[in-house]
Amino acid sequence: MYARLLAAGLLTLGVVACADPNDGRPGNPPGTAAERAIDRAAGTNTSGAYPRQSDGMPGNPPGTAAERALDRAAGTNTSGAYPSQSDGTPANPRGTAAGRALGTTTR
Repeated sequence: MYARLLAAGLLTLGVVACADPNDGRPGNPPGTAAERAIDRAAGTNTSGAYPRQSDGMPGNPPGTAAERALDRAAGTNTSGAYPSQSDGTPANPRGTAAGRALGTTTR
């Protein structure tokens, strides 16, 4: 048991030793340069340097960009960004478009 605790402590110490004490200071925002580059390209906030790009913010609604693109194309609300397109709303009645066209959707 003590060996596991010692190993876990040494592992934690190694991770802490690798942490950059300058993260978050004016010349060095949170995260690594690679994480910030991904955030800029993908519009995410993985690094913590771009809080305005977090999910649910005006610049980045819920879901991923791919989910929102699917929702726009299919008229669905998989991402949660388009609640007016949820099943059962006037913009998207119950069932699928194919089911409604075939008359197999129950009302």
